[in-house]
Amino acid sequence: MTEPSTRAFPDQREGEDRLSFDPMERVDAQLRFIGRIETPWRRGDCPKNVTRAREAGQGARVILESGFAQGLTGLEVGQGILLFYWMHQARRDLITQRPRHRDTASGTFALRSPNRVNPISLAAVRITSLDLEAGVIGIDAIDCFDGTPLLDIKPSAPAVDVPPEL
Repeated sequence: MTEPSTRAFPDQREGEDRLSFDPMERVDAQLRFIGRIETPWRRGDCPKNVTRAREAGQGARVILESGFAQGLTGLEVGQGILLFYWMHQARRDLITQRPRHRDTASGTFALRSPNRVNPISLAAVRITSLDLEAGVIGIDAIDCFDGTPLLDIKPSAPAVDVPPEL
């Protein structure tokens, strides 16, 4: 068993635990980034969620790589979409975490933290502009660093995307 990555990360907080193995030794699939997300955010000033990003009033843009623009056909300004993106600067070795606003730690899968084995994030955003030829989507807000890799785009379907009441 190899020691987990020793890449420079912020200090662990009390109550946080690292995995006892390097999760990258157990790769099961491959992903292809389809573009990048241009945002005003960098480490230290990025909002902790999309709600906070909207409050900041800062829009963003999705820039697709060449060859993917045709996949935007059928989308419209004002429409809600789901963006799946790769939090490429996040830690991948924490199995429990203690967010700054909590007194105790929780399991990674019980949190919306970007720090996870597979740092995939999801944001429900609204299209503010659309350039089908260039493959560029303007969006109302997002909570990721400038240059974040984009994995996928799906149209929002509120009747499908909201879990039923118990």
